[in-house]
Amino acid sequence: MKRYLLLFSLFIASSNSLFAQRVETRKPQKEKLSSLSMKAGAFIDVNAAGYAESAFTPLQLVKDVLISSGTNTCITPTVSNVQVSPNLPVTNANRSWGYFHRGTTAFPFKDGIVLSTGFVSKAGNTANAGTLGDALTTNSDPDLVAATNPTGTLNDAVILEFDFVPTSSQVKFNYLFASEEYTGSFPCSFSDAFALLLRPVGSTGPYTNMAVLPSGAGPVSVTNIHPANQDNGFPLSCGAANAAFFAGYNTTNTQTNFNGRTIPLTATAAVVPGQAYHFKMVLADALDRSYDSAVFLEGGSFNIGVDLLDNNGATLPSDINVCDKVPTVLTASVSDPIMTYQWFYNGAPVPGATTNSITAIEPGTYTIEVSVPGNPCPGKASIVIHGGTTPLAQDATFLLCSTPDITTFDLNNAKPLISPTSTATFRFYVNQADALAQNTNYITNVANYNGTDGQILYVVVSDGGFCSKLIKLTLAKETTPTAHLTSTRVRVCPGEVVNFTASGGTTYLWNNFPGSGNTQSIPLYQTTTFTVYAIGVKGCKSLQPATVVVEVVPEITSPLQDIEMCIGDTAVLDAGAGNGYTYLWSTGATTRTITVNQLGIYSVTINNGICTKTFTVKVMAAALPYISNLDYSNNTLTVTAENPSINNIPGTLEYSIDGGINWQTSNIFTNLLNNTDYTIRVRIQGTSCEGSIDFFTFYINNIITPNQDGVNDVIDLTSVGKFKNFTGSIYDRYGVEMFRFSKETPIWNGTVGGKRLSTATYWYKFNFEYDKSKTQFSTSGWIMLKNRE
Repeated sequence: MKRYLLLFSLFIASSNSLFAQRVETRKPQKEKLSSLSMKAGAFIDVNAAGYAESAFTPLQLVKDVLISSGTNTCITPTVSNVQVSPNLPVTNANRSWGYFHRGTTAFPFKDGIVLSTGFVSKAGNTANAGTLGDALTTNSDPDLVAATNPTGTLNDAVILEFDFVPTSSQVKFNYLFASEEYTGSFPCSFSDAFALLLRPVGSTGPYTNMAVLPSGAGPVSVTNIHPANQDNGFPLSCGAANAAFFAGYNTTNTQTNFNGRTIPLTATAAVVPGQAYHFKMVLADALDRSYDSAVFLEGGSFNIGVDLLDNNGATLPSDINVCDKVPTVLTASVSDPIMTYQWFYNGAPVPGATTNSITAIEPGTYTIEVSVPGNPCPGKASIVIHGGTTPLAQDATFLLCSTPDITTFDLNNAKPLISPTSTATFRFYVNQADALAQNTNYITNVANYNGTDGQILYVVVSDGGFCSKLIKLTLAKETTPTAHLTSTRVRVCPGEVVNFTASGGTTYLWNNFPGSGNTQSIPLYQTTTFTVYAIGVKGCKSLQPATVVVEVVPEITSPLQDIEMCIGDTAVLDAGAGNGYTYLWSTGATTRTITVNQLGIYSVTINNGICTKTFTVKVMAAALPYISNLDYSNNTLTVTAENPSINNIPGTLEYSIDGGINWQTSNIFTNLLNNTDYTIRVRIQGTSCEGSIDFFTFYINNIITPNQDGVNDVIDLTSVGKFKNFTGSIYDRYGVEMFRFSKETPIWNGTVGGKRLSTATYWYKFNFEYDKSKTQFSTSGWIMLKNRE
């Protein structure tokens, strides 16, 4: 095997030397077609029927395919003198220029212009078993020679050139280079000549070659861009050269019939706005005509107008998205004092916006027109700003209170915790990188996500469009607690204190109490239902509360109240009836009622099976009824008595005038004797409560006639004089005392000092005190005195 490789290497080396000396004998190799390359649609379309552009003239191809503003009606004076060589008509199938479209392939450019050193139609369409290798009627090109300084002769030169006037300070377009020279060892020694030449119109100076690699890496050519190996896998003797710009060998003969190509490249050059330039693209075979090359120019990429740049100087696309009306600075790519500028918003001029920059705030279409003096066609650039609003959003924690039936998170319920914006849309990501990329690796089963406690999800909250905010959602999970509640009593007396103890949680939510502790205490006066929820350490609440009903039994009551009793009487004390009542009196009795005959304090303890309550009653001496007034007239006595008992002992008052032998309920006594002592008694019927008063039926005649006839001769108070503190007087009408009674002088005969008084009306007043009752008796009145001579 080593010997075979050595012989092969010697063969390659001698072949390279042979090719350098006798290039005219280099013969194209036949290629085998693969099943893939034989499929319909495997190749790009070149000058194919069905595309209107396939019939375009060179001018149309430059204007309407290559130039980005080719449809502008102002393009005619801007692009001119379009020429192609060899100048074959569009009807000639063997022309070396034309239109390409990638069709169903993955070719990097959608469409554009293609130039080839052979018949351009063989660049694509169908597989070609041989080489393009078509001889054109042209030879070399002096500008190409001057620009590339080839080591050998050039053949089959093909040229596309035109004049244009830029409105920007830069011209650029995209292209790629493809060649059959990417075969065997040829990349080390054969490179068809290629240049993209630019210089001002009328200048005789050298062209600038735009077909160069970035950073001074040299020209775009087969020998300057290739990998380390040949297309058959064997190493190239010259090693790799700028391999990063090589797209790969076309070993399966698809997309094009060239053996290899570069990656898409961008040609750029600085220009002076308003100055006319000549552009010349030229391509030629090197040394022989056996192997052809081609250049593909991307349609719409040749930009000689104005671009819009961002703050960093990067070219902006035709549409951008801006959220929350963030100010966006738009800057034209050209800035030159000789130019004039005008900005437009949604087609209307913006007053005062006449510089190359504007700050856009509102969504809409912004356009700038850049005018060059003397050029009727301004350069234009537009951008559409699509506006959106970023929803309010914040980091949140979402708690799942799991049960045997609920074990997964319903992330829909976390949305209100994250954002109050009702129109917001949410995408939940497990990985932050996916969330930042906003790719399709988001959670789809949001209503049934099997997350874990402490897991962090990354949520993109958006307005349904391009405005979004990334937040963190922390998942929390705990088992839903079960609440339990106990009380020290379930049946209590009114006012009795009940203690409660809850369990099953870390904290508690009471319906009847403030606070979150597990114990509570309260005096109860009515039957009450107590409930409490258990709260877990993470905040989960029990599904159902624990409940305890504490019954407050009816309060023990008794009709007992303090009473009065007459000494010598008895009284019944009634504790009252109630459901389940039992009794214990201070006397030792266990009956509902007891009969007492002694004054004092009595108590009874009543028990209803749950509660006990003691009642105390006072049995006090009753105040005796008393006579408050006596009215005696015409031998009739009317007694007025009062019952001062605190409890107003019920019953009827009855009266006696004969020492308590006979009693009557009437307070009127008749047929009494005058000037006679009586003891009037009053009592509450049926009791021993009795009051009494002494009464003297005092009576004197109102007329005295002291004529010694034995009839009404004197006023005789001898019977009254026996009473204590007896006093009395006779007064004339002027209040002058005429006579004073005493025990010694109880009789008045109508004289004063032995002298008869004249007939007249006199006044009397008498007082005395009853011995037993110490009651004062007072009376007064008038007397008619008639003295006869």
